[in-house]
Amino acid sequence: MSFSIGIVGLPNVGKSTLFKALTKKQVDIANYPFCTIDPNVGVVKVPDARLEKLAVLSKSEKIIPTTIEFVDIAGLVKGAYKGEGLGNQFLSHIREVDAIVEIVRNFEDKNIIHVYNEVNPTNDQEILNLELVMADLEVVKKRLEKVNSQLKGAHEKIIDQQKEVYEKIKSHLEKGQMVNSLGLNEDEKNLIKDLNLLSIKPLIYVLNIDENDLAKVNNYKNIFPGNVVLPLPVKLEAEIAELDEAEAKNYLTEVGIAESGLDQLIKLSYQLLNLITFITTGPKDTRAWTCQKETKAPQTAGIIHTDFEKGFIRAEVINWKKLLDVGGDVAAKEKGLMRMEGKDYIIQDGDVVHFHFN
Repeated sequence: MSFSIGIVGLPNVGKSTLFKALTKKQVDIANYPFCTIDPNVGVVKVPDARLEKLAVLSKSEKIIPTTIEFVDIAGLVKGAYKGEGLGNQFLSHIREVDAIVEIVRNFEDKNIIHVYNEVNPTNDQEILNLELVMADLEVVKKRLEKVNSQLKGAHEKIIDQQKEVYEKIKSHLEKGQMVNSLGLNEDEKNLIKDLNLLSIKPLIYVLNIDENDLAKVNNYKNIFPGNVVLPLPVKLEAEIAELDEAEAKNYLTEVGIAESGLDQLIKLSYQLLNLITFITTGPKDTRAWTCQKETKAPQTAGIIHTDFEKGFIRAEVINWKKLLDVGGDVAAKEKGLMRMEGKDYIIQDGDVVHFHFN
């Protein structure tokens, strides 16, 4: 199960620096079969302190984290939706990702020219979002033309429903508003799924700040009300990413930071996609697996292997912390903490699972 996050931004805002910093955390692809990675894609491990603790408990030979993909998308300029600059490439690559990290600049540097000669995060955000909105508006208008022509022939209920939601979206886009702010219900989202709209994708704003502004981080979090905002000194994060793991931990401890900004971004991206982690652990390996929230046990088993889903019988389940606290599988079973769950069980984040199948 692979999920990808596209990094977008205007020129000279720190987009490439952020991507390079993230790829310093890239995992060994050998552990993840069937991955063909293009040069502009970084497969990054999702930080998870639970795995190391469980690996010690199980005396595992190796630890395999779950992952998420970050895609470095071509820079954008005004008029991208009309093909200006690398607009067509920019938009096509965004259509392929599951969510967007939109990086906007909030640092001064005379050696790095702002493409519009002014450091103004709000202006950058408006330019980027308007390109997504205008591209979506073109798509919706074309689809409405098609639906209207269909209405002249056989009159079907589904076409009426589609027209209603397309008109609703068109009106919203014409006001310059992103579709992700419209509050569509699940039925409406399903009706427009094939449109693959850009502005409906989940979105995180990375506010690229100067490292001297770290004390102001909390002031910046409300810069774009109603949105997920992560203030990040990208240049500093890139320097930290160059250190080995032990050095990076020591540095963060010295400056009083509990977790690197990059790790926060990776976790936020994971959460943004409504993903959770379940875990398998044993002498061979302790491994994290990704599934979406509300996934039932048989479908979760199928993430490990399709045969597991087909022949699913039951799942032995225990919360990772309870397993640690009690000291292992044997003690957990003796104390009745290891549960046997059937086909209707919904996997929870942090579940340690052993699947039984035919």
